[in-house]
This record gives sequence, structure tokens and C-alpha cells, in this order.
Amino acid sequence: MAGKDRDAALARVVAVVNDKGGVGKTSIAANLGGQFAGAGYRCLLVDLNRQANLADDLGYRGSEGDDQGAGLLAAVIAGTPLRPLVDVRPDLDVVCGGSRLEDLTPVMVSRLQHHGRGAFTVLGDVLAPVAGGYDIVFVDCPPESTILSDLALAAARWVLMPTKTDVGGLVGIGLVAQRFALAREINERLGLLGVVLFGTGSRSRAIHAEAGTAIDRAFGDTSPRFRTTIRHAERTAQDARRLGKLAHELEIEAAHQPAWWESLRSGVRTPRIAATAANVAGDYRALGVEILTALQAAEETERSGQGGDRHERT
Repeated sequence: MAGKDRDAALARVVAVVNDKGGVGKTSIAANLGGQFAGAGYRCLLVDLNRQANLADDLGYRGSEGDDQGAGLLAAVIAGTPLRPLVDVRPDLDVVCGGSRLEDLTPVMVSRLQHHGRGAFTVLGDVLAPVAGGYDIVFVDCPPESTILSDLALAAARWVLMPTKTDVGGLVGIGLVAQRFALAREINERLGLLGVVLFGTGSRSRAIHAEAGTAIDRAFGDTSPRFRTTIRHAERTAQDARRLGKLAHELEIEAAHQPAWWESLRSGVRTPRIAATAANVAGDYRALGVEILTALQAAEETERSGQGGDRHERT
């Protein structure tokens, strides 16, 4: 697939990227994908992470369809068709990551030596035939792996960057800004959809303002930022990984679990779902609305012939 057909198929591929680990990339990809799928959007998640944390967040690690990245590796090396793991949730499919992706970096190093940076277009080439069947595709990028991140940036139409407000997260944003500029040399359609603050207090306005200044410094003084922040809730994060469930799924379970005094009286002690799941799920819902609104606005602008990048401050 080439030219306009390829561009159309990849028009809603969103790379979730930050060179720093622990800033919420996987959590955001999993929760947005799950919530969009629950709202009737066909969603695909592509896991480029060798640790395959999506498998924990969605609860499919060790299942029959968890190929540890073998299918993605074969598609890149031999051009075999991608075969996602289907219906991880209704309308939510996954291209699995995992330990087999260890072999992808040396393959790309060899291709770069022979073909230059144009070799990075291979992920888009193998993703395009399947991406057109989905309403949105999120690529979960690994930390501190520039080659795998560059594969995602060359395939994506949009970049979504989570960051924490600490020094490490903001340094990661600066590094991605440099890779973003390089990626546009081979993927001129690549645009910054926005930056989202993750694991922060919802009322930490002064800290958010400082982070905004750092983001503007990295991407220019009109860098788009989402108003929604994903708040810190350690217990909910632990529940999600322990149970392989998303925030909105935990929210439902928390609402239906017996009151604490009923459990105490019955003598049956089971781990309780933290009530903070509802707050975190609400954050993801709000962020999802912002993302869909931003995508629709950018696409309308592009159709009107005014270009497709988001330059307005949000």
C-alpha cells in the first residue's frame, strides 16, 4: 500500500511516546483504548515494549494469543501480515509486544546501515493494511529505545506525549522533541496532538504552569497541551495491574462491592477496590473527549486545505 491509500489508512495512528519511563504511556494507551472501545469505536493497540506492560494492564499475559511480539517481528522482517490478538475487550484488539522484540533493534540497525533513515517507514508499511479497519490506533512506545520510538514516529500521524512534572519526565519531553523534528524529515505529516500531565495533583496549578513552560521550551511557545490531567492514585494503579483491569472497569466493580462493614460482619475478607478508581476513570473519560475533539478539529482543518497540525494553545 502506498501514497494516498497508505496515508488514509494511517490517518488516526497515534504514537504515545516519551523517552522517560514511568510517565503513563502504557496506562494512557490501555485506558483510552478500552474506553473508546466501550463507546463503540474500533480500536487497535500496538505494543512496541519488550516488557509488554499492556499485557498486564489488559490481563492477557500468558494467554494463547500472547505471542510476545513474534508476529510483529515477523511482519517487519519478512512482511508477513499482522494478525492482532482480537477482542481483548469488545472492539479492542492488540498487536502484542514482548521479549521477541529484543531482535527488532539489531534488525533495524542493519537496515539503517544499508538504507538510511528511510528504513524506519517499515512499521507504517506493515501497519497500513490493518489500520484502516480501526477508528483509532494507539502505539505504545518503549522508554529509552530510540530505534523503536523512531519506528512509531515514522508510522504515526499524531504524537501524544504523557509526562510527569518531575525533572525526568520533562527531560524526556525534550529528547522526544528532538526526535520529532528528525522524524518529520521522513514523515512530514507527523503532528503533535498534545501533551498530557500524568500522575499529578489536579489542583497543582503552580507545578502545572512550570511544566507548561518546559513543554513550550521543548516544542515552541504554541505547543498544544490537554487541559485534563491524570491524577496520581497509587492504590488504583496497583489494583489495575494486579487484576488486569482498566480504571473504568475497576470503577464499576468498586460501585458494586459490598460495603466494608458488610464484609467485616460476614467474616469474608477479600481485597477491596479503591474508591479512587472512579476519579481516575473520570480523568480518562475527560481526556478521551479532548482527544477525539482535537482529532476531529485537525481533520476538518486538513479537509479545508489549511493544513493538519495543531498549533493552537489548549
